[in-house]
Amino acid sequence: MVAFFHDTQPVMSWKVYVLESLRSGVRYVGISEDLNRRLKEHNSGKTKFTSGHMPWELLYQEETEDAASARAREKYLKSAAGRRFLDKKN
Repeated sequence: MVAFFHDTQPVMSWKVYVLESLRSGVRYVGISEDLNRRLKEHNSGKTKFTSGHMPWELLYQEETEDAASARAREKYLKSAAGRRFLDKKN
């Protein structure tokens, strides 16, 4: 997704996302600038870990301003507190 600031400069947004395997119930937390492309990659077996648990569905997503914020949020969602947060959301 590209957002425009004052119609001059494109601003890319980063997504933090959580996938759930429809096969095994395993969750996967990641970040991407293009969530649709990334989900297609996960479901086509292009990533090592997720290829063994296909198919995947999007369980949760958040938008952040930059890669550093996305990485910090990803780290949180992978923690015990983050897993509890996700359990309450779903």
